[in-house]
Amino acid sequence: MTSIELNVNGRPYKLPTQPTVVVCVDGCEPDYLAQAVATGHMPWLKRTLVLGSGLTADCVVPSFTNPNNLSIVTGVPPSIHGICGNYLYDTATGTEVMMNDPKWLRAPTLLAALADAGKSVAAITAKDKLRTLLGHNLKGICFSAEKADQVSLAQNGIEDVLTLTGLPLPSVYSAGLSEFVFASGVKLMQSVKPDVMYLSTTDYVQHKHAPGTAGANGFYQMMDGYLGQLDAMGCVIALTADHGMNAKVALDGTPDVIYLQDWFDDWLGKSVARVILPITDPYVVHHGALGSFATVYLPDGSDVGAACQRLSKLKGMEVVLPRAEAAKRFELPADRIGDLVAVSERSTVIGTSASRHDLTALEVPLRSHGGVSEQRVPLVVNRALPGLDRARRFRNFDAFDLALNHAQ
Repeated sequence: MTSIELNVNGRPYKLPTQPTVVVCVDGCEPDYLAQAVATGHMPWLKRTLVLGSGLTADCVVPSFTNPNNLSIVTGVPPSIHGICGNYLYDTATGTEVMMNDPKWLRAPTLLAALADAGKSVAAITAKDKLRTLLGHNLKGICFSAEKADQVSLAQNGIEDVLTLTGLPLPSVYSAGLSEFVFASGVKLMQSVKPDVMYLSTTDYVQHKHAPGTAGANGFYQMMDGYLGQLDAMGCVIALTADHGMNAKVALDGTPDVIYLQDWFDDWLGKSVARVILPITDPYVVHHGALGSFATVYLPDGSDVGAACQRLSKLKGMEVVLPRAEAAKRFELPADRIGDLVAVSERSTVIGTSASRHDLTALEVPLRSHGGVSEQRVPLVVNRALPGLDRARRFRNFDAFDLALNHAQ
């Protein structure tokens, strides 16, 4: 038998010989860690950066939650696993839908493959929108902090998570939702001792608090404490993020928005083009469904090149590409994106129509993600990785490769 035990989506993986935890910190711009370490809020991470390995990596674009979490657990980009956003236009039915159903997934997950290989696996996510995708065909534990009061042995592979953690059910709009994920992970490692665990948080804090602020440092201090406990139990830990985060405001602090559906309506006529925002999910209080990536469906017979050229000149746009070029550059499934892909600049977001976005719930200046400007993320492993080519381009979906093939 060779040392390579699994091949998942064309990538080889060794089976773990030590308990292994991969963490996806939602919205973790690298500067969050740098600021928290520099101000003494993350002593575990400070030691880890000396004794282990601290890298930066690129996430997939669109830099949203669903496509990146699924890239991390499949080890491949959306062009292979199929999840190209939180939300899409289903051309087969002519409807706009959430991409939460496993029917959209085109590749197996490493989590399911490890479980099938006889390893005990647990996946804990903050928001329930990811649970069914992460848990697809997984023979193990899989639940969300959001619905921790509704877990069952049949559905989630575990019972009574609230008693396990000793924490109350957290609000979906709170730092407590992510803390519940970490607390559950520590308690599971102490009791069930899974061979492999995947922890995925929410970016509620990052949408509200910039790096180095008290709110951000407090969150990362909490996280550091739980990671230290997992480390003390002998876990190999690989930490990355699904995307970064940036302020998306004009000079007066108001959201800097390109209302793209309105723009196309003015140019082509009302509802002739269809603008889809893949950031869309049920949790819009902290970002108002505004992100830096959109896809556009044009009517049959349209001059796509002319539309691309015209839209590219719009102030605030970073890149506009036709379908084939966008699919190639961003590694996306061409049949699940529009005729055009539009990516806005670092400080700008894209909306549909001004009348369709309720921004009254924004308590602080808008912070969001989705574009190339949020592509850089941390990739930290609590082990030295001798022989690793550190000059190559790392991706956040290399996390399991580093944890299983290099860090054991």
